[in-house]
Amino acid sequence: CIQNVSCLFLNQTTGRRRVTLTADRTIIPLGGRVTLTCSVEDPAGFKYEWFRQTSDSSGKTSLQTDNVDESNRVISQGGKYTCRGWTSEQFVITSESEEVVIEETVSNRATLTLQPNWPQIFRGETITLRCDIKDGGDTEWTYEWLPDNLNTPPTHNEYRSISVTEAHSGEYRCKGRRDSYSSTEWSDVITLTVSSNRPKAELRADDRDIPVGGSVTLTCSVNSSSSGWKYFWYRGEKTSEPLTSQLSAGPIRVSKEGVYWCRGGRGEPVYYTEYSDSVTIYRKGEFDICFLNRIKLYVPFIVID
Repeated sequence: CIQNVSCLFLNQTTGRRRVTLTADRTIIPLGGRVTLTCSVEDPAGFKYEWFRQTSDSSGKTSLQTDNVDESNRVISQGGKYTCRGWTSEQFVITSESEEVVIEETVSNRATLTLQPNWPQIFRGETITLRCDIKDGGDTEWTYEWLPDNLNTPPTHNEYRSISVTEAHSGEYRCKGRRDSYSSTEWSDVITLTVSSNRPKAELRADDRDIPVGGSVTLTCSVNSSSSGWKYFWYRGEKTSEPLTSQLSAGPIRVSKEGVYWCRGGRGEPVYYTEYSDSVTIYRKGEFDICFLNRIKLYVPFIVID
């Protein structure tokens, strides 16, 4: 009871003096301090009592102090703080000040990653932002995000998946919150730029005629500023099923004639490019070669004396 000022008075009165609690900043930097100041109207002869609440479900506790005459208090822990003044000479205890919330910065580091981390992202692709807390241990972290529109339940998930549009272009950050009054620093910024136009695949053939017993090489590509593509190949109508055996990350060789198309795909779920323009591949038959050879036998020769 000695630590509780109320116990010092059997017949105390609550003063109507105005009490104000201020802080020189509301976030304690890593390894730093914050100074609280308790101001009482007409403070002559007043002493000060400080209170701290460590969670929304816990009660306030009175903080021990070496100098009750001091209206300033230096703190290094987060919490919800209040103060009040008292004087034994006038048997007066003021009401408590309004609360000041102080947040403590913990040493754990938040790291934000973009998955997949492609240099160019297109409208309609799905990306995942993941916030990892270094040495997080068994702490049940909750997560905060910038911009604020990512702060939707459940807050305990360390990731946010988005099907992006141009409106999602911008800067992103995250941090982990250990409890109501302590959190990590904000992560480094990731800048996301979303392109509006769906890219179109380009199809090239090293030859349009398949030699007898041979093949030609087809190469499908998407603009060089993007990456991560695999290629889907089609023969005949582009709405037909892809040549699943020919799903590739590079060129393919074909030995059948026909009209060929391709398109790129990446991610999960798969995001597809526009179809390429078509390329028609012809096959040189053995009949054609034999016929040409026989014609050569009957070509008349002119003898010049």
